[in-house]
Amino acid sequence: MLASAMACALARADLTPESARTVAEAEELLSSYAFDAVVLDLDEPREEDGIALLRKLRKAGNKTPMVVLSDRVDPYARVEGLKAGADDYLSKPFLFDELVARIEAVMRRVDDRLGPCISAGNVSYDLDSGIATVDGGVLALSPRERKLLELLLRRKERVVPIGTIQDHLCGLNDLISTNALEVCVHRLRKKLANKGCGLTIENVRGLGYKIASAASVLA
Repeated sequence: MLASAMACALARADLTPESARTVAEAEELLSSYAFDAVVLDLDEPREEDGIALLRKLRKAGNKTPMVVLSDRVDPYARVEGLKAGADDYLSKPFLFDELVARIEAVMRRVDDRLGPCISAGNVSYDLDSGIATVDGGVLALSPRERKLLELLLRRKERVVPIGTIQDHLCGLNDLISTNALEVCVHRLRKKLANKGCGLTIENVRGLGYKIASAASVLA
């Protein structure tokens, strides 16, 4: 019930939620896809499993912002969650508006750490100006191609689900079809190649897209 209600609240806030019923499902999702943030309910199914997953993810280098939920209100529980790697801790019961605000806050902190530019290989994207470059040379992109490149660079080396990409791009035109997305990916991939970029956009069948080394995709 709580997971369904949270999913509805996040969707109303223009976020795209994915739910996992067990720790094993959560671990599989996080190893396959890139997410902007994670909400980890320590009471489902067992608190120690959630804490163990949090520690495991941080030890593996996963830096996704994580907000922990728990019905424990004692300060030691909060300290334990934060020491395990949580970016924020919210005790139950809570307002969904507060949860959304906390998620948005931890996501902003990541944006602040990224600075004005994000990059991978020899391609860079200036978040302030919206200008993309390859080895310093400006890459002429359409608004949709810029948003696609920005999203993939933010989640470099991780697969971004097709639905997430469609939601990210739909603001430019109420709805983007799968075919339209494929055309956008093809054009961006071609522009990167024509500029001598060492990266390309890999189609991970059944999952989504990710930025990858052109050499590894061709191999």
